[in-house]
Formats: sequence, structure tokens, C-alpha cells
Amino acid sequence: MQAQEEVFQYSDEIGPEKILYVYDPRTKLKGILVVDNTVRGPAIGGTRMAPDISTEEIFRLARAMTFKNAAADIPHGGGKSGIMADPESRNKYELVRAFAKGIKPITSYVPGPDMGTDEHCMVIIREEIGRAIGLPREFGGIPLDEMGSTGYGVVVSTEVACEYALLDLSKASVAVEGFGAVGKAVVKFLTEKGTRIVAVSDSKGAIYQPDGLDYERLLKVKQSTGAVKNYKGGKVIENEELFRLPVDVLIPGARPDVISRENARDIKASVIVEAANIPATVEAESILHDRGILVVPDFIANAGGVITGAVEYMGGTENEVFKIIKDKITKNTKQVLDMAKDQKVLPRVAAETLAKERVLKAMK
Repeated sequence: MQAQEEVFQYSDEIGPEKILYVYDPRTKLKGILVVDNTVRGPAIGGTRMAPDISTEEIFRLARAMTFKNAAADIPHGGGKSGIMADPESRNKYELVRAFAKGIKPITSYVPGPDMGTDEHCMVIIREEIGRAIGLPREFGGIPLDEMGSTGYGVVVSTEVACEYALLDLSKASVAVEGFGAVGKAVVKFLTEKGTRIVAVSDSKGAIYQPDGLDYERLLKVKQSTGAVKNYKGGKVIENEELFRLPVDVLIPGARPDVISRENARDIKASVIVEAANIPATVEAESILHDRGILVVPDFIANAGGVITGAVEYMGGTENEVFKIIKDKITKNTKQVLDMAKDQKVLPRVAAETLAKERVLKAMK
């Protein structure tokens, strides 16, 4: 009875519709699937693998996908799943296959790659249940990281935000936290627009060059040495210092909660576009808003990845992706920033209101 009460504590007017626990005695698989809401279409959400997943974590991620997909205005609901195991396990793919067999009856859920899983895992899942996104190109997938879809969407959102802040993006100075798949794409697409990238960081440090960093050189340095701080001609700084630089635009694109109460008042940027998931605490966003700094929430700015997944699921092509991302993220960023201005609320509040309204409207 207690376990039942723990599950139902997550329920509200939106969901979740289903919580499924999967166990396989042979492989010792333990897994969780949460289908939060499907009124807008089949639920899309990643399958993550970690030894410490919990029902609460998977539910929160599933609800985030419900709002993210609604905010992106794609015909999908939200879901999430997790396999309780170390992603370095020798039997990783055996566990993935067992999990796929366990969730096969839940046809309202479409898995995708997430923390600890990859495109090969998605091939295994599709073999078992007939559906998955984030597949390799040879299986009809659209290579998300190779194309830089998420980063491209962040740049589209940045362009809109700069218009609202009366900044010329082609003349703006930008600092980017993170130089992984998303960060690299952000720097690449901003460079193509003539934007001056003055600072970039990775897990080993940061490099600062007020005159601007060269993307191709930065990429080669990262590939050859494994650290952007080895870029010649710039000043090596601590990662924390990147957030205090005198730039026009700050793009946090790696770790969660890097902007908090402790450093929110030190930020000098006029615009912050969240490329990572939850890179700022709620309190920090409130402080930034009160200081007149425009913040575009994560699930509005970084929706390029899930939009790509939706295009893949519908059988679309790579050629269609960038146009669809540009159209949707431009429209959604404008709607959120207009609502925030008109109603005098935080952009995150506006974004969550917009997403929730779309879900509840579909439920009527």
C-alpha cells in the first residue's frame, strides 16, 4: 500500500498515464518507464542507464519531456525510461534488449538515446519493439550530433533573444560554457553569423580571447590535446570566471545549476540562452530577471534535438530538419518572450504556462 501511495504522489491533471516497472530474473534487469501524457501524440523521451535512477527522477524527466515537446509544438507527448545499471557494464546491450522486451506492450512510448545509452542501443530496442529514434543513418536515423541540430536551435533562439535585447548578433561578444556536441555546434553556427566567440570552456578549463577565438583552430586543439585551454594566443581562465566575463551573450551548455544564487549577481551578460538542461537554478533566474538580464529557458532554446527526433519518427529527411527547427524555435522563442514581457513574468514561467496550456487544450 505504501509503494502504491508513493507512485500516486506524482499524479495531477496531466499525468502520469503509466508507470511500469520491469524486472528480468535472467539478466537481473531493473527498469522503469513513465509515460506522462500522450494527448498530443505518442510519448517521446530518452532511455537513460545509471545505477541510481529512481521513480521520482524518471517521472520528473518524463514531465519535462511533456512540456518540452508541447513547447516545441511537435505532435508528441512526454515519457522517459531508465535502466538501473552502470553504463560500463559488460552486459549493457543484453540489459537493453531485456528492457526493450519488457516495455514492448506500451506502444504509446517511443524511446530515444539518453545518458548512458547510444544509437546502437536504439537499434536493439527497435529490433525488439519496432520503434525508436536516434538511430544511425543506415537505419533511417538522422545523426543528431553530426548535424548539430540542438546547437543550431540554440543559435536560432539566441538570434531572436538578441533582437528583443536590441543587440546585433553579428557584432555581439559571446561566451560558451561547454565544448561537447552541443557547444561545438553553437560555436560553429555563431561563427558563421560573424559573431565574436570570446570564451569557451570544457571540463579541463577555459580559454578567453577578447578579439575572438577561431572555431577551426579551437576544434583542432580540442581534438589533438583534449582541452580548449591549450588554444594558443588566448588567456587560460578558470571555468567559474567564464560566467563573470564582460560579454553580450552567455550560453551555458554543459552542467546543471552552474548559475546559482552565488554567482547570478556577478554575471555581466545582457542575454543568457540556456543550451544545457537546467543550467540555472530557479532562484538564479529570478535574480537575473530582476537585474534586467534576458534568459531564454532551456526547453525552449535546446529543443532542436527533440524536433529532429520527431522528424525522424515521421520518416522525414535530413534536408527538412534545419528549416523545421528554425521555424518552430523562432516562433516559440518569440511567443515566450512576448508573454514574459506582456505579463511581467519570468520567461520560464511564460514557457511553462505556454506548454501546459497546449497540453490541457489537447486534453479537452
